[in-house]
Amino acid sequence: MRITELGLNLTTIIFYTNIVLAFVIIFLSRKNPSTTWAWVLVLMFMPVLGFVLYLFLGQDTRRIKIFAHKERQDDKKRKTLFQNLLLEKRSDLNHPALETNKDLMRLHLNNSNSVFTQDNQVHVLKNGDEKFPALIKALKSARHHIHMEYYIIRNDNISKEIRDILAAKARAGVEVRLLYDGMGCLALPRSYAKPIIDAGGETAVFFPPFFPHINIRVNYRNHRKITVIDGKTAFVGGLNLGDEYLGKSPKYGYWRDTHFQVEGSAVDYLQLCFLTDWEFAAKTTIAYNKEYFPTKKQSGCKGVQIITSGPDSKWNSIHQGYFKMISNAKKSIYIQTAYFVPDDSLIAALKIAALGGVEVRIIIPGKRDHPFVHWASTTYLSDLLDSGVHCYIYDYDRFMHVKAVIVDGRVASIGSANFDIRSFIYNFEINAVLYDEEAASCLERHFREDMQYCVEMTGELYEKRSYQVRFKESISRLISPLL
Repeated sequence: MRITELGLNLTTIIFYTNIVLAFVIIFLSRKNPSTTWAWVLVLMFMPVLGFVLYLFLGQDTRRIKIFAHKERQDDKKRKTLFQNLLLEKRSDLNHPALETNKDLMRLHLNNSNSVFTQDNQVHVLKNGDEKFPALIKALKSARHHIHMEYYIIRNDNISKEIRDILAAKARAGVEVRLLYDGMGCLALPRSYAKPIIDAGGETAVFFPPFFPHINIRVNYRNHRKITVIDGKTAFVGGLNLGDEYLGKSPKYGYWRDTHFQVEGSAVDYLQLCFLTDWEFAAKTTIAYNKEYFPTKKQSGCKGVQIITSGPDSKWNSIHQGYFKMISNAKKSIYIQTAYFVPDDSLIAALKIAALGGVEVRIIIPGKRDHPFVHWASTTYLSDLLDSGVHCYIYDYDRFMHVKAVIVDGRVASIGSANFDIRSFIYNFEINAVLYDEEAASCLERHFREDMQYCVEMTGELYEKRSYQVRFKESISRLISPLL
């Protein structure tokens, strides 16, 4: 009898706890309605597990407290950078993209404090085979400092090779700072960074776990991939550090991705992003001297804005940038993304563009690293088919990790941000917006080459999927705001 009463009491406690938590989610957290209802459903159908999941994934109130100070400090430093280094360059802006993209540039200036720069040289790196040799060459040329920030670092051959270069440079007197995400690098042993530290370099972890393999701030991931060398050369894009990004993983096979090597004034913004992230993670302060922001020689003529977004940002800058690019499109919109979980505004923008005669094409991977996101992605793609959007599934024997939005063959946004809610709201992301026909045409060419490895998703093909897949898609779509 006592066991039965205990069970009833426990059930009652769980029931009322769920009700209280549901009210907290609805009335206090100020989430958007779709996210709110998704959490309520999780709590109702998974009483105990739902509470644990919310503890790890759903704490927006903590987000405000954790990042309020970071936001204030970062804004202050960005404004200082503008005043001291870059504002003088705005008076002589004469880039041809100014006339056609002034509204997009102004948007990014206001929501991400990013000044348009026009003196850049940009090299498009199509995959790991192109990125890593260029990165290694640049690292070996470092004279003053190397700043690296990555979401994932594997303890494998290419990562160890880069680690050993960093250690050698630190021994030679070069300032070396390596920042990596606590969630993305859960499997990275502490011994990996020891040679760098022993050589005089520094490492820091962005939100390290409280306990081994446990991190209750799992939602707030530093998804950025940045390398800055001597304040003159930088790398940004979608590739992390690991052999799998060279296509050496049996699980993923060939890894299709895009990275940029940048020289010019845009490097200052990548440097600033690294330094503010480093100061937050390492809990230290760095003097922003000319060694980190040296005077740039005219490297090229490509227009670039560096856009950052994250839980410490007042605006969802990358989301707003994507929306503006889609709304401005006159001829074509090409989108590649590992995860396609857009909100209603982006779905509406894509439909309106397609119905208005704009050529809209979207590629998502066929080989999935996150099954729930993949199933949710296919449902969102199906919503677009009737409006004339062309949707493609990339080769099931290859993996596509590109994050690209290319509009009219003139403007492109490439970086770490996927086309999904997590990248728009929860992750720390960084994109480079290129205002250059040559670079955009190169990315368009890569897109069309990728189409050769795709199967087009049609309404007829979508209707042939099994009932099991339909069920998985329905569940995934329901919880997609949480993915």
